[in-house]
Amino acid sequence: MTTQILTTGLVGVSALPAEDSPNKKRWYQPTFSPEHGVLLVLLGAVLTGASLAQHWTSDTNWACLAAFLALQAEHPVVVQIKRRRKWRPRYIFWASIYGGFAGAIALYLCWQHPVLFWIVGAGIVAFGIDLLSVFQRNQKAIVNEIAMFSSICLSTLFVYGATTGDITIQAVGLWIVNSLFFSGAVFSVKLRKAKTSSLKGGYYYHGVAIALITLLYTMGWLSIFTALAFMVSLLKLIIITGWQHWYRTCRFEHVARFETYFALIYTALAALTVLPPKLPIA
Repeated sequence: MTTQILTTGLVGVSALPAEDSPNKKRWYQPTFSPEHGVLLVLLGAVLTGASLAQHWTSDTNWACLAAFLALQAEHPVVVQIKRRRKWRPRYIFWASIYGGFAGAIALYLCWQHPVLFWIVGAGIVAFGIDLLSVFQRNQKAIVNEIAMFSSICLSTLFVYGATTGDITIQAVGLWIVNSLFFSGAVFSVKLRKAKTSSLKGGYYYHGVAIALITLLYTMGWLSIFTALAFMVSLLKLIIITGWQHWYRTCRFEHVARFETYFALIYTALAALTVLPPKLPIA
C-alpha cells in the first residue's frame, strides 16, 4: 500500500487505529492519515509541478486541494478493507466526504482543462490497484509500492495541467523523475528487514533509473539540471552503502529524519531546475 511504505520510509511506523479501544472516536470526528510521509511526497510532487508551470493560479490551488483530499480518502478506505469483518461507519463516512469533494473538484478542473481527464483516469486506476493489493494482502510487494509512489507523483501532472491547461513532454519527464526518486525509498527501507536486507535491489533499481533518465535527457524531455537532481538519490544510496550497519540498526526516527532530509533536498533542487531565472510578474 502506498501510504504504509511512504510512512515507513519517510516518517515512521504507523498502525491501524485502535478503534476498539475505550478512546475510540465517534463517527462524525474526521479521520486523518497518520502517515505524514505521504504528505511529504505529495508536497514534492505539487511543488515541482507548479514550478514547471512557472506561475500559480486559482486552479493550482484547487488542484492541490483535490490531491490532498484524495490522499486523505485512501486512509479510511484501506482501514475498512483491512477490518472488513466489521462495518465501520466512521471510515466509510469520511472516505465519502474526502472522496466526494476530491471528485467534485477534479471534475470541475477537468471541465476547465479536458487534458486532465487522462490524469484523473490514471489516478482512479492506480487507486483501484492500491485497494486490490490491500484486499489481497499484497500491498508490500515492490511492484505495488513503486506503482503507488508513481500514482502520488501524478499530482505533478495534475497541478501542471490545471495551471497551464496542457501536458507537455517536459511535464511527463518531471513526473517520471519524481516517481523514480521517491520509489527509491522502497529499496532503502527494506534494508532494515532480514528478508530484504540485500543492497543488490537498490543497485539494480538505480542503474535502470539512471539509464531511463539519460534516455529522457537525450530525447529532450528533461534538462540536464533536472536530470542531475536525481543524483540526490545516488548520494543517499552511497551513504547507506557506507553506513549500512547504522542504517539497519539505529532507532527508526533517525532513519525517518534521514529520508526526510533527502526528500526535501531533492524537492528543492528539482523545483529550482525548472524555474526560469526570473519569474514573470502577474
